[in-house]
Amino acid sequence: MSTHRLRTRIAPLALTTALVGGLAVTTTATAPDAHAAGSSYYLYFKKNTSNPVNSKLYLMKSIANAKDKVVAKYRAGSGNGSQNECATNKGWLPGTNTKNGKYKIEFHRTNFDGIINGYVIKLSDKKCSKGTKRTELFVHSEMKPNGKQGTIESERWDGTRDYYSNGCIKLKPADIKDLFAKAKRYGWPKTLYVVK
Repeated sequence: MSTHRLRTRIAPLALTTALVGGLAVTTTATAPDAHAAGSSYYLYFKKNTSNPVNSKLYLMKSIANAKDKVVAKYRAGSGNGSQNECATNKGWLPGTNTKNGKYKIEFHRTNFDGIINGYVIKLSDKKCSKGTKRTELFVHSEMKPNGKQGTIESERWDGTRDYYSNGCIKLKPADIKDLFAKAKRYGWPKTLYVVK
């Protein structure tokens, strides 16, 4: 996949268009500025207000004194269709810009065994705009703890409807495995930014 550059300076509701994977992507916010003296990687979740289960998750590379680069892009969903970021277990991930949508990546696992399984990236808790604390936030898919497809619904990816979640970011199994492979190769992100 070729990489393309996105603007890096934060501007309030700046309209930008970038070519990503050969497609024009228009956003109302820009990627965060790189402050490190060198390069680092982060995740960038762009909410789709017209179709939340057709949002985008980007693996980004920040480079000091240069524009951030898209390393990979994936279709992603968050929430069960509700855009209420304060609705526990159904609203999408809180955050509308890189300031209030900043999350710490707490850990990543390929063999997680819980309500969700397999490949997971754990995000820090976040208070929504009305103060409700959202917890147990992950980037994940639907799979067995060993990363394979199972027979029960929560462990089996059936298609588009599986992008719905209880607020987490969901990717299809092949995409989360690709994200893990790229993060392992280039460097694991420590931060996720959420914008709309």
